[in-house]
Amino acid sequence: MEIITQFGSTLLISGCVLGFFMAWGIGSNDVANAMGTSVGAKALTLTGAIMVACIFEFAGAYLAGGEVTQTIRKGIIDPNLLADTPHYLVYGMLSSLLAAGIWLLVASIFGWPVSTTHSIVGAIVGFAAVCIGSEFVQWGKVGSIASSWVVSPLLAGTISFGIFKSVQILILDRPDQFQRAQKFIPGYIFLVGFVICMVTLLKGLKHVGIQFSAAESLALAAAFGAFLAVVGRFLIGRIKETAGSGRQGKHSDLEKVFAVLMVFTACSMAFAHGSNDVANAVGPLAAVVNIVQSGGSVMAKSALPGWVLLVGASGIVLGLIMLGYRVIETVGRNITELTPSRGFAAELAAATTVVVASGASLPISTTHTLVGAVLGVGLARGIGAIDVRVVGKIILSWVVTLPAGASLSILFFYTFKGIFG
Repeated sequence: MEIITQFGSTLLISGCVLGFFMAWGIGSNDVANAMGTSVGAKALTLTGAIMVACIFEFAGAYLAGGEVTQTIRKGIIDPNLLADTPHYLVYGMLSSLLAAGIWLLVASIFGWPVSTTHSIVGAIVGFAAVCIGSEFVQWGKVGSIASSWVVSPLLAGTISFGIFKSVQILILDRPDQFQRAQKFIPGYIFLVGFVICMVTLLKGLKHVGIQFSAAESLALAAAFGAFLAVVGRFLIGRIKETAGSGRQGKHSDLEKVFAVLMVFTACSMAFAHGSNDVANAVGPLAAVVNIVQSGGSVMAKSALPGWVLLVGASGIVLGLIMLGYRVIETVGRNITELTPSRGFAAELAAATTVVVASGASLPISTTHTLVGAVLGVGLARGIGAIDVRVVGKIILSWVVTLPAGASLSILFFYTFKGIFG
């Protein structure tokens, strides 16, 4: 308690700086999960993707980022066991933020799409198991998080496979592709709006004091989806099929229609990503804020301050602007050849998986989810459509992330312990 009282302000400022640094790393690396497919499919330019992501990553992080934050904040370590040594929990959270942030910086410089969720969860588990004892780790919760890293890409891959197959059946395998695209794509846009709005209303807005019943959420989500569908139909109606342009030209006209759809799915994926992955930065920061402001009580109950989410959301946007382009290009162009008709299926499936996980308070890896979704689209076209070597390198970078985060976190924990006592 004495250390918290003596160094409280210093620890709080350190937490804010390191939380912002971790969020910066998320923006510079993990935002490729939201925007990479859009850039790779040429539905958005790199500049356009960054602008869209800045708006919707921020909105998702601030409006719907509160649920998963609780899991990172106090779901991995049992805080009851640290009631007499709250400063150890503070050191551990600061160490985890610094360790994960440094690893993300290194990965972003080299263009490796690593998992920020792996980084922070590995860092927290690493310092807790080695520095204060494995009994402090809630292994059941860690197990459920770890299982989600397997389940989420399988689920996203299955959904994207199904969505793309439906596109093939309804549109791509028909002689009147362009007309059928104009007919059915507003329905897919409705689905995008409905899924994002529904989960956000049900789970995401509690921390800002807004709550709706299930029936109210259903009605509002349906209305929002219908509104987006009307907007989409208007935009699609402005695209005209080029008369007598041959097979290649007709294919280009068709992809222009899908590009409109993909703008909507890009926005939804950015929102979904912000809502889930902001927790990786602000969860540990929220724990530090809670302990310092309560004078050392690890079990003090307090609402998540809005400014904490603001720190995370701002960091994500700045990291995206400064370094996000490197990983965007890796994810968007190297796994499989993407067109708007393929990319939208991957993004819609990934966004659906991520927002459902956010609503269930599970900090899943959006990296795993999107790669699974892209693989699902690739498999719908045949195994030859996938660059297996690139996928292998990405998976290897995931494997390295866990021990890297844990090792750095242990090192920094002992550093903070040496500095503050």
